Amino acid sequence: MLTLLRTLARGAAAQAREDAYDRHALLVLDQQIRETAADLERGRRTLAAAMAGDGAEARRLAEVEARAADLETRAVAALSAGREDLAREAAEAIANLEAERDALCRSRATFAAEVARMRAVLADATRRQAALERGRRVAAAAEAVRRLRRTPTVSGGASLREAEATLTRLQRIQAEAVEADDALTAIETPEATIAERLESEGFGPRTRPCSDDVMARMRSRAEAARAGCV
Repeated sequence: MLTLLRTLARGAAAQAREDAYDRHALLVLDQQIRETAADLERGRRTLAAAMAGDGAEARRLAEVEARAADLETRAVAALSAGREDLAREAAEAIANLEAERDALCRSRATFAAEVARMRAVLADATRRQAALERGRRVAAAAEAVRRLRRTPTVSGGASLREAEATLTRLQRIQAEAVEADDALTAIETPEATIAERLESEGFGPRTRPCSDDVMARMRSRAEAARAGCV
Protein backbone atom coordinates (compact mmCIF):
# COMPACT_ATOMS: atom_id res chain seq x y z
CA MET A 1 0.00 0.00 0.00
CA LEU A 2 2.81 2.39 0.88
CA THR A 3 4.51 1.61 -2.41
CA LEU A 4 1.28 2.37 -4.28
CA LEU A 5 0.93 5.71 -2.50
CA ARG A 6 4.49 6.68 -3.36
CA THR A 7 3.89 5.72 -6.98
CA LEU A 8 0.70 7.77 -7.07
CA ALA A 9 2.50 10.76 -5.54
CA ARG A 10 5.27 10.58 -8.13
CA GLY A 11 2.69 10.26 -10.90
CA ALA A 12 0.72 13.25 -9.60
CA ALA A 13 3.92 15.33 -9.36
CA ALA A 14 4.92 14.38 -12.90
CA GLN A 15 1.45 15.24 -14.18
CA ALA A 16 1.54 18.57 -12.36
CA ARG A 17 4.89 19.38 -13.95
CA GLU A 18 3.57 18.53 -17.41
CA ASP A 19 0.42 20.61 -16.83
CA ALA A 20 2.48 23.58 -15.65
CA TYR A 21 4.77 23.23 -18.66
CA ASP A 22 1.77 23.11 -21.01
CA ARG A 23 0.18 26.19 -19.41
CA HIS A 24 3.38 28.19 -19.65
CA ALA A 25 4.80 26.67 -22.84
CA LEU A 26 4.80 30.03 -24.64
CA LEU A 27 6.75 31.70 -21.82
CA VAL A 28 9.21 28.80 -21.81
CA LEU A 29 9.61 29.10 -25.59
CA ASP A 30 10.24 32.86 -25.31
CA GLN A 31 13.01 32.30 -22.78
CA GLN A 32 14.57 29.51 -24.83
CA ILE A 33 14.54 31.70 -27.94
CA ARG A 34 16.23 34.52 -26.01
CA GLU A 35 18.91 32.11 -24.78
CA THR A 36 19.56 30.60 -28.22
CA ALA A 37 19.70 34.09 -29.74
CA ALA A 38 22.30 35.08 -27.13
CA ASP A 39 24.33 31.94 -27.88
CA LEU A 40 24.16 32.69 -31.59
CA GLU A 41 25.33 36.26 -31.03
CA ARG A 42 28.25 35.02 -28.91
CA GLY A 43 29.18 32.60 -31.67
CA ARG A 44 29.19 35.40 -34.22
CA ARG A 45 31.36 37.58 -32.02
CA THR A 46 33.79 34.72 -31.41
CA LEU A 47 34.09 34.04 -35.12
CA ALA A 48 34.61 37.75 -35.85
CA ALA A 49 37.37 37.91 -33.23
CA ALA A 50 39.02 34.79 -34.66
CA MET A 51 38.91 36.23 -38.18
CA ALA A 52 40.46 39.46 -36.90
CA GLY A 53 43.25 37.38 -35.36
CA ASP A 54 43.75 35.59 -38.67
CA GLY A 55 44.09 38.99 -40.34
CA ALA A 56 46.90 39.79 -37.94
CA GLU A 57 48.55 36.44 -38.79
CA ALA A 58 48.28 37.27 -42.49
CA ARG A 59 50.05 40.59 -41.94
CA ARG A 60 52.72 38.79 -39.88
CA LEU A 61 53.25 36.30 -42.71
CA ALA A 62 53.64 39.11 -45.24
CA GLU A 63 56.21 40.81 -43.02
CA VAL A 64 58.21 37.56 -42.61
CA GLU A 65 58.23 36.91 -46.35
CA ALA A 66 59.31 40.52 -47.04
CA ARG A 67 62.15 40.28 -44.51
CA ALA A 68 63.33 36.96 -45.95
CA ALA A 69 63.31 38.33 -49.49
CA ASP A 70 65.21 41.46 -48.42
CA LEU A 71 67.86 39.40 -46.57
CA GLU A 72 68.28 37.10 -49.52
CA THR A 73 68.84 40.05 -51.86
CA ARG A 74 71.44 41.48 -49.49
CA ALA A 75 73.12 38.05 -49.03
CA VAL A 76 73.46 37.61 -52.77
CA ALA A 77 75.12 41.02 -52.97
CA ALA A 78 77.47 40.03 -50.13
CA LEU A 79 78.43 36.81 -51.95
CA SER A 80 79.11 38.80 -55.09
CA ALA A 81 81.45 41.00 -53.06
CA GLY A 82 83.24 37.98 -51.59
CA ARG A 83 81.74 38.29 -48.11
CA GLU A 84 80.71 34.69 -47.62
CA ASP A 85 80.74 35.10 -43.84
CA LEU A 86 77.98 37.72 -44.01
CA ALA A 87 76.12 35.67 -46.57
CA ARG A 88 76.18 32.61 -44.27
CA GLU A 89 74.77 34.62 -41.35
CA ALA A 90 72.05 35.91 -43.63
CA ALA A 91 71.33 32.35 -44.80
CA GLU A 92 70.76 31.21 -41.20
CA ALA A 93 68.41 34.13 -40.58
CA ILE A 94 66.56 33.43 -43.82
CA ALA A 95 66.19 29.75 -42.84
CA ASN A 96 64.62 30.80 -39.52
CA LEU A 97 62.27 33.20 -41.29
CA GLU A 98 61.25 30.51 -43.77
CA ALA A 99 60.54 28.11 -40.90
CA GLU A 100 58.36 30.77 -39.29
CA ARG A 101 56.68 31.36 -42.65
CA ASP A 102 55.88 27.66 -43.04
CA ALA A 103 54.46 27.50 -39.51
CA LEU A 104 52.27 30.52 -40.21
CA CYS A 105 51.06 28.99 -43.47
CA ARG A 106 50.12 25.72 -41.76
CA SER A 107 48.36 27.62 -38.96
CA ARG A 108 46.40 29.72 -41.42
CA ALA A 109 45.39 26.66 -43.47
CA THR A 110 44.09 24.95 -40.32
CA PHE A 111 42.29 28.10 -39.30
CA ALA A 112 40.72 28.50 -42.75
CA ALA A 113 39.23 25.01 -42.49
CA GLU A 114 37.93 25.75 -38.98
CA VAL A 115 36.42 29.05 -40.11
CA ALA A 116 34.62 27.30 -42.95
CA ARG A 117 33.17 24.81 -40.46
CA MET A 118 32.16 27.57 -38.04
CA ARG A 119 30.51 29.54 -40.84
CA ALA A 120 28.45 26.50 -41.80
CA VAL A 121 27.41 25.93 -38.17
CA LEU A 122 26.47 29.60 -37.72
CA ALA A 123 24.53 29.66 -41.00
CA ASP A 124 22.54 26.60 -39.93
CA ALA A 125 21.97 28.08 -36.45
CA THR A 126 20.83 31.39 -37.96
CA ARG A 127 18.34 29.60 -40.21
CA ARG A 128 16.98 27.55 -37.33
CA GLN A 129 16.77 30.63 -35.08
CA ALA A 130 14.75 32.48 -37.72
CA ALA A 131 12.44 29.45 -38.06
CA LEU A 132 12.02 29.40 -34.26
CA GLU A 133 11.06 33.08 -34.17
CA ARG A 134 8.56 32.63 -37.01
CA GLY A 135 7.10 29.61 -35.27
CA ARG A 136 6.86 31.58 -32.03
CA ARG A 137 4.80 34.30 -33.74
CA VAL A 138 2.44 31.67 -35.15
CA ALA A 139 2.19 29.94 -31.76
CA ALA A 140 1.42 33.24 -30.02
CA ALA A 141 -1.38 33.98 -32.49
CA ALA A 142 -2.79 30.47 -32.11
CA GLU A 143 -2.66 30.79 -28.30
CA ALA A 144 -4.55 34.10 -28.45
CA VAL A 145 -7.26 32.50 -30.61
CA ARG A 146 -7.43 29.49 -28.29
CA ARG A 147 -7.97 31.78 -25.30
CA LEU A 148 -10.78 33.56 -27.15
CA ARG A 149 -12.52 30.25 -27.78
CA ARG A 150 -12.08 28.99 -24.23
CA THR A 151 -14.92 29.80 -21.82
CA PRO A 152 -14.59 30.49 -19.04
CA THR A 153 -11.01 31.64 -19.23
CA VAL A 154 -8.46 30.06 -16.91
CA SER A 155 -7.09 33.44 -15.87
CA GLY A 156 -10.52 34.61 -14.74
CA GLY A 157 -10.80 37.25 -17.47
CA ALA A 158 -13.88 37.86 -19.58
CA SER A 159 -14.63 35.45 -22.41
CA LEU A 160 -16.01 36.36 -25.82
CA ARG A 161 -19.38 34.80 -24.98
CA GLU A 162 -19.58 36.75 -21.75
CA ALA A 163 -18.84 40.00 -23.61
CA GLU A 164 -21.53 39.20 -26.20
CA ALA A 165 -24.06 38.48 -23.44
CA THR A 166 -23.20 41.80 -21.78
CA LEU A 167 -23.70 43.65 -25.07
CA THR A 168 -27.08 41.98 -25.58
CA ARG A 169 -28.21 42.98 -22.09
CA LEU A 170 -27.00 46.55 -22.64
CA GLN A 171 -28.84 46.83 -25.97
CA ARG A 172 -32.03 45.50 -24.37
CA ILE A 173 -31.78 48.02 -21.53
CA GLN A 174 -31.19 50.88 -23.96
CA ALA A 175 -34.15 49.83 -26.14
CA GLU A 176 -36.40 49.67 -23.09
CA ALA A 177 -35.23 53.13 -22.05
CA VAL A 178 -36.04 54.57 -25.51
CA GLU A 179 -39.49 52.98 -25.45
CA ALA A 180 -40.12 54.41 -21.99
CA ASP A 181 -39.08 57.90 -23.13
CA ASP A 182 -41.38 57.69 -26.15
CA ALA A 183 -44.27 56.57 -24.01
CA LEU A 184 -43.64 59.37 -21.51
CA THR A 185 -43.56 61.95 -24.30
CA ALA A 186 -46.84 60.65 -25.70
CA ILE A 187 -48.43 60.85 -22.25
CA GLU A 188 -47.21 64.38 -21.50
CA THR A 189 -48.05 66.10 -24.85
CA PRO A 190 -50.57 63.96 -26.74
CA GLU A 191 -52.38 66.90 -28.41
CA ALA A 192 -49.19 68.59 -29.64
CA THR A 193 -47.82 65.33 -30.95
CA ILE A 194 -51.02 64.49 -32.85
CA ALA A 195 -51.23 68.04 -34.25
CA GLU A 196 -47.68 67.83 -35.56
CA ARG A 197 -48.40 64.50 -37.22
CA LEU A 198 -51.56 65.90 -38.87
CA GLU A 199 -49.67 68.99 -40.06
CA SER A 200 -46.84 66.87 -41.54
CA GLU A 201 -49.46 64.88 -43.47
CA GLY A 202 -50.89 68.10 -44.98
CA PHE A 203 -54.05 68.42 -42.93
CA GLY A 204 -54.79 71.92 -41.73
CA PRO A 205 -52.78 75.17 -41.95
CA ARG A 206 -49.02 75.14 -41.47
CA THR A 207 -47.73 76.46 -38.18
CA ARG A 208 -44.06 76.70 -39.16
CA PRO A 209 -42.25 77.79 -42.36
CA CYS A 210 -41.36 75.25 -45.04
CA SER A 211 -39.05 75.25 -48.03
CA ASP A 212 -41.94 75.23 -50.51
CA ASP A 213 -43.27 78.52 -49.11
CA VAL A 214 -39.82 80.08 -49.28
CA MET A 215 -39.36 78.97 -52.91
CA ALA A 216 -42.76 80.37 -53.86
CA ARG A 217 -41.89 83.71 -52.27
CA MET A 218 -38.54 83.88 -54.05
CA ARG A 219 -40.18 83.07 -57.42
CA SER A 220 -42.73 85.89 -56.90
CA ARG A 221 -39.92 88.35 -56.17
CA ALA A 222 -37.94 87.18 -59.18
CA GLU A 223 -40.97 87.60 -61.48
CA ALA A 224 -41.66 91.06 -60.07
CA ALA A 225 -38.05 92.07 -60.69
CA ARG A 226 -38.25 90.90 -64.31
CA ALA A 227 -41.52 92.79 -64.81
CA GLY A 228 -39.96 96.00 -63.42
CA CYS A 229 -37.06 95.72 -65.82
CA VAL A 230 -39.46 95.46 -68.79
